[in-house]
Amino acid sequence: MGHMTVRELALWQGGDMPFTLLDVRRAAARQGDGTHIAGDQWLDPALWLDWKDGVANDRPAVVYCAHGHEISQGLTAALRAMGIDARHLDGGIAAWKAAGRAVLPN
Repeated sequence: MGHMTVRELALWQGGDMPFTLLDVRRAAARQGDGTHIAGDQWLDPALWLDWKDGVANDRPAVVYCAHGHEISQGLTAALRAMGIDARHLDGGIAAWKAAGRAVLPN
């Protein structure tokens, strides 16, 4: 299970499920969009070798980028290889917003 739908993430946010939410959009994409999903932590994907060991492995991690393609899928695979229960958000923040889910300003 390497992915998660917008609906599943919304359910996790509304429940008591502890998880880590990681925004791994490139800095320019994040800044250009100007929004993020509540409860996330932004980590520069270009520096993933510097932060990968700091991702908690005692709870699942949900990784999202702009559209849910190369960046989030690649980093999800890397985190899974390290033994972290990681999954990427299908469609990224674009799908989250298209579904009418709330975002916050950066």
